[in-house]
Amino acid sequence: MISKTLELNKKKKRISNSKKFSIISYGCQMNVSDSEVVASILESIGYSYSDDINNSELVLLNTCSIREKAEQTVRKKLESINAVKKINKNLKVGVLGCMAERLKEKFLEEEKIVDLVVGPDAYRDIPNLLKEIEFGNDAVNVLLSKEETYADINPSRFNTNGINAFVSITRGCDNMCTFCIVPFTRGRERSRDPKSILKEINELVNNGYKEVTLLGQNVDSYLWYGGGLKKDFNKASEIQRRTSINFSKLLDLVAKNFPKTRIRFTTSNPQDIDDTVLETMAKHNNICNHIHLPVQSGSDKILKKMNRKHSSDEYLRLVDKIKKLLPDCGISHDMICGFPYETENDHLDTLSLMNKVKYDFGFMFKYSERPGTLAARKYKDNVPEEIKQRRLSEIINLQLKHSFENLSTYIDKYSNVLVEKESKKSKDYWCGRNPQNIMVVFPKDGYKIGDYAKVKILSNTSTTLIGEAIKK
Repeated sequence: MISKTLELNKKKKRISNSKKFSIISYGCQMNVSDSEVVASILESIGYSYSDDINNSELVLLNTCSIREKAEQTVRKKLESINAVKKINKNLKVGVLGCMAERLKEKFLEEEKIVDLVVGPDAYRDIPNLLKEIEFGNDAVNVLLSKEETYADINPSRFNTNGINAFVSITRGCDNMCTFCIVPFTRGRERSRDPKSILKEINELVNNGYKEVTLLGQNVDSYLWYGGGLKKDFNKASEIQRRTSINFSKLLDLVAKNFPKTRIRFTTSNPQDIDDTVLETMAKHNNICNHIHLPVQSGSDKILKKMNRKHSSDEYLRLVDKIKKLLPDCGISHDMICGFPYETENDHLDTLSLMNKVKYDFGFMFKYSERPGTLAARKYKDNVPEEIKQRRLSEIINLQLKHSFENLSTYIDKYSNVLVEKESKKSKDYWCGRNPQNIMVVFPKDGYKIGDYAKVKILSNTSTTLIGEAIKK
């Protein structure tokens, strides 16, 4: 008993004496997942997490480059951190992720506050780069990898509710949409060993997590045949091809092995999702009935310029198939307006597609030219800003209309809700998502975070269902 107490005291002393780090994540869920990998790497060399940058020796910004606005947000944050660094001379500042990969060494020139620049595939090198800073050298590693998936690193869930967790299953993207910088900042597609995925989920379940989201730039293109890039699958042996695991098989494995755990996944690509994925979803009650299905435009002309591998008709047929096989499935989208050469008729095609699908919710943006993409090299950004803004407003307003109409169909019905956190508007209410990924708010009534609640829906807004749970 005494030896255990001494060991505990030693552990507490190590934690109190350790250097502090902070991570601020921007952009997609993949960045959140990557930040957890970085945190694990830092903890392995004696750092501990702090949510206070004023109390940290190292501040890392995990960045997004998908739109210019995202990069501007990072630069503004660096300005505020600069004020902290003037007081804390020992503070080191690092930029991670897609923006680091895009700008590389230029970051050190443009932002004098930055000490460390690390791309998405180089996080294992952070301990060495921190040593380079101590020696007064530039600390930059933005090399892309054909193999890296961080499969053997147990992510540190440093900023979590202990209920929901992200598990990355693929990295990179091969689709080469002309507007997208992801293939250049995250590299080619490679999938993670399913055994390591199941192992990570098992650890999460043992630690009390109730919901897991499988992550990838395009989860439906997941393909494990023993390692390597997806494009090299045809070079694999006959046995490798015959025993390969695609996304529907992986999804089935996860659902079977963890029947009491809610399973979600994102993001799907219309060209890659197939009937077997939908059939697997229909077979397992623990796979949530929600598919995020980016379309980007309702115009075939614009889809072709975007290098999307589907037409609007093919997309609508896929939506019809989803609704037939999964009648209560929620569908959400990504939409870009103002792409080069988009006419008013192209915009009306987008609104028409939205009226046919009637999405539950979506993420809608103005086109933002990204340096290095094919669109930036090939097409003139020729839609005036005021027209982009007007079209975006029309898309958002139509989506709000559809969202309100869809959510109103839940009234007087019951939703199975996983309690995730306290409502922002009232300490007397919980909130959590239903299987369709819609937020539900209801009085606490004896429930706690991590409980499942059967909630009768009484009213709705365009984004939220409001109800009351069956009392415990």
